Amino acid sequence: MAAITRRCFLQTAAAAATALPPVARFAYAAEAGLHVACNQFCWTNMYGRKKKDFNANLDAGLAEVRRSGVDGLEPTLGSPAAAEEIIPLLKKHSLAMRSCYAGGTLHEAAKADAAVANIVATAARAKEMIDLGIVVVNPAPLGGQGKSDEQLAIQANAMTELGRRLAELKIMLAYHFHAPEWKDGGREFYHVMGQTDPKLVKLCLDTHWVYRGTGNNAEKVYEVLDRYADRTVELHLRQSNGGIWTEYLTEGDIDYVKAARMLKAKGVKPLLVLEQAVEQGTPDTMDAVESHRRSRAYAVAVFAGVCEA
Repeated sequence: MAAITRRCFLQTAAAAATALPPVARFAYAAEAGLHVACNQFCWTNMYGRKKKDFNANLDAGLAEVRRSGVDGLEPTLGSPAAAEEIIPLLKKHSLAMRSCYAGGTLHEAAKADAAVANIVATAARAKEMIDLGIVVVNPAPLGGQGKSDEQLAIQANAMTELGRRLAELKIMLAYHFHAPEWKDGGREFYHVMGQTDPKLVKLCLDTHWVYRGTGNNAEKVYEVLDRYADRTVELHLRQSNGGIWTEYLTEGDIDYVKAARMLKAKGVKPLLVLEQAVEQGTPDTMDAVESHRRSRAYAVAVFAGVCEA
């Protein structure tokens, strides 16, 4: 039965992603009632491959985001001014902004307060302009041997304080990470998750950074998802094949069908944010619009429970 279900899923997902014309694909996804956003990084990354600058003309760039069929954008906001620049353009192109991405140095006492204040001020301004619900924060990494015990403690305290202040704005803080946080058996990741208030610091689970950060270990993705599902408010979705990022979200190293079933079993419904990107070795057969169109169709096919047993 499992094999039949998986074949059925793959056939349906492939059809949704490639066989339908663009307008039909978008209608198919909309009928599922699933909101699928994308991260601004995806577009800067894919534009960069063509020697183009997505941020040089946000109006034109966001028109292409909308043309791809995604429902919203998760922009990177470094200041209130950045929010004021992009939000009117998101509204112009009928793109939601349920989340935004931010960073800051939170592991140094001399810088943490300023970083927290800037993120809160930026989120507050964005909230005034649009229905923002999640701020995804990636604490600035530290090279070499990683952060000391003291630095990790400062960071955890700063994140809990940031979560408290964002909660006052009715916004959730979602912790984000990359590969460095998985050094030394995930020391930094587990410290953040263990030493912050779970009511105030949620998780943006980036499946592929778990995979890559643990030495291309897909089982670790499912283990983290199982352990922290109740704190997961957002998923960043990326795929690879043989460890190399694919051109769009599809079947590959991470079994997203399994991940979706795990979430459903736990009754968890995180915000879905595409973060498919390209790197050396990624095929080059389509532009960013087509990549996101196919990625969105695949995400809907998986997370809307297509061909569910």
